[in-house]
Amino acid sequence: MVRLLPIFLLFAAFLVTSIARSITPTQPHFLRSFKIKTNKTASSCPYTVIIKTSCSSTSYTRDKVSLAFGDSYGKEVYAPRLDDPYSRTFERCSTDTFQIRGPCAYEICYLYMLRSGSDGWKPESVKIYGPNSRAVTFYYNTFLPNGVWFGFNHCNTVSLSAVMWEKTI
Repeated sequence: MVRLLPIFLLFAAFLVTSIARSITPTQPHFLRSFKIKTNKTASSCPYTVIIKTSCSSTSYTRDKVSLAFGDSYGKEVYAPRLDDPYSRTFERCSTDTFQIRGPCAYEICYLYMLRSGSDGWKPESVKIYGPNSRAVTFYYNTFLPNGVWFGFNHCNTVSLSAVMWEKTI
């Protein structure tokens, strides 16, 4: 029994490290190349996208803001030009809600945003609700770079919450 204790402790340390790594928020990253998938024959589903602008962002932006999100099965929703400077979209410390239609995705696992302009903009978070998936939140809290797709791809990772959710079904 005493001989098994070091092996057990090593296994426990590995398990704790793996779980901690899987629930640690990742940082957004650049995409060197990203082509929007256009699928005109796909069925259409409604999505609610809630974007919270950071309180440390510029007071407002006139920049063009687009986003694309999807699942690991290739279903992708593209929303060009969410910005509207006349309606005070993306002001500092504000939350904006968008109703978007697109292909029916399952578990949304990636989100990329594109900002074009000279004002700058710092989203705090983006939360997406869809009919076939749990709500998912992507935490940016950094200024979006100009002219490049920037975001997250969690399609090939398993998080503790996903594992726990699967076990409750």
